[in-house]
Amino acid sequence: MRVVITGGAGFIGSHLTDRLLSEGHEVSVLDNLITGNFNNLVHHQNNPRFQFIHHNVSNHIHVIGDVDWVIHFASPASPIDYLHFPIETLKVNSLGTHNTLGLARTKGAKYLLASTSEVYGDPEIHPQPESYWGHVNPIGPRGVYDESKRFAEAITMAYHHKHGLDSRIARIFNCYGPRLRLDDGRVVSNFIGQALTNKPLTVYGDGSQTRSFQYISDLIEGLAKLMAVDHHEPVNLGNPTEKTVLELAKLIKELTKSKSEIIIKPLPVDDPKRRLPDISKAKKLLNWSPNKDLVEGLTETIAWYREQLKIKV
Repeated sequence: MRVVITGGAGFIGSHLTDRLLSEGHEVSVLDNLITGNFNNLVHHQNNPRFQFIHHNVSNHIHVIGDVDWVIHFASPASPIDYLHFPIETLKVNSLGTHNTLGLARTKGAKYLLASTSEVYGDPEIHPQPESYWGHVNPIGPRGVYDESKRFAEAITMAYHHKHGLDSRIARIFNCYGPRLRLDDGRVVSNFIGQALTNKPLTVYGDGSQTRSFQYISDLIEGLAKLMAVDHHEPVNLGNPTEKTVLELAKLIKELTKSKSEIIIKPLPVDDPKRRLPDISKAKKLLNWSPNKDLVEGLTETIAWYREQLKIKV
């Protein structure tokens, strides 16, 4: 197959590119690199089945030749990024989604939207099933991401119903692993970076807010399985094991043997108190659930960050 991946130089997009190239497919990556990094793809630059196009997909997309899949991952995806790039985030998840859907329709290609657990906002239902409509503040600081992803889902379903586009929607919950930027602002990269440099681990609120953490290889397997089924409504992909942020901080401190202290700071506006996926649909539809143990995954991730920071064990 020939696959076009937007945002393919980012954390998840680059791992998906690895997977598709390893299976013998052709991959064309479109990325403007505002949050992505070509270093995530540099090992493919001499592969004749790989193409990189520096492009902002919020503008018109022109791709020469046949395309079998369009996979839309382009978007700032962490609070620090979408708060720094609010207009760009709104554009890439609205105009960019429209443009990629148009590309898929023109090429007669299948389509996969990378959506997010953020569509649930600060949820009032726990855990969150795909049938839950969410609890989102549209004008809060996180609204630029939350609402634009909700719009992205809406226009994807509209293209499916109106034009018969063969689409998929993955609602991705917290994911971690190698290539997650150290300055990404998400809790795993924050804690590991702070721990390895013996800086204080910053826990917001009282640390009782919960998240669930899936390793990158589990997510990529889930995405591959979603591509293989005929299902058009959203599917949660995440880890159904709940962990408090304070528990995660203590675990990372232990695994890194860090001397860092844990300090408490005020909770950011609209920060979700609990976040946990109901993956019943993924289990039944895809025969998928994450299997990487958190300690094992964090150990591998910490080793990668040590290499990036040139820190000796």
